[in-house]
Parts: sequence; C-alpha cells; structure tokens
Amino acid sequence: MASVKQVQVTFDCKEPERVARFWCEVLGYVVPPPPEGFDTWDDYTRSLPPEKQDAGFVCQDPTGVGPRLYFQRVPEGKVVKNRVHLDVRVGTGLVGEERLAAIEAECARLVPLGAVRGLLLLADEENESCLNMQDIEGNEFCLD
Repeated sequence: MASVKQVQVTFDCKEPERVARFWCEVLGYVVPPPPEGFDTWDDYTRSLPPEKQDAGFVCQDPTGVGPRLYFQRVPEGKVVKNRVHLDVRVGTGLVGEERLAAIEAECARLVPLGAVRGLLLLADEENESCLNMQDIEGNEFCLD
C-alpha cells in the first residue's frame, strides 16, 4: 500500500476565490503562483473557456506543512451541516480562562473578515472549550 504524501481539503462553494481569500486570512495561507506561462491568475482565468472561468481557486500553507485547500464552484447552495469541518487550533496547550481568551481574540479577528460567531462550548470532563463558527458562505468550522 502506498503512503499518502499530501492531503487536499476541497470546499464546494458559490464564489471560490472569495472563500479561498477568506481562508488565506484565517490560516495565514497564500495563493500559489499562477501556472507557468501566465503572469497572473487573472491572465490564466481569461485563457479558459467561459464555463471554466472562476470555477476553482486554491490556497496553500506557505511552509508546505498544512494541507492545500481547493475551492470549487458548485451550482447548489449549502443546505445542511458540514460532515467534515476544519478546527482552527488557536488554544492548543491552553486551558481555562487563558484558552477562552485566545479563542475570543481569534473570533474578534475573524468576524470583521465575514466569519459568523456560533455557539461557545465550555470545557467539561472530556473536552476543552471551543467556539463554533461559520465562514463567509456558511461552512462550519471551530476555534479550539
């Protein structure tokens, strides 16, 4: 059995570039250089048939450690809760009030970018605190 070398997380969305740029801000990711032979992504996009233009966009971890994120345009809107979501790990190693402060600070940074605050789940006997949120197209993610 071959070992997996890379993982890409794919999001269905209405506006791929807009959602990708949101996640660049959230995660500190970057848009990779355009394909060889093109000076900009706009130049590349204009070279495609009309039905393929703006159909997808990508962002990646500049260190190469985190997964690549791919955003693909789909005709249908989001209807139900995600079965898979990202956990943005802002409180790793922190507990109690210190963890809550880190989560709240990150929430305060993301809301002006278009994120929507959800339910704060406080620590219990099994889990530390986390905050449910939504990105600019309603996809759920957690700050934990």
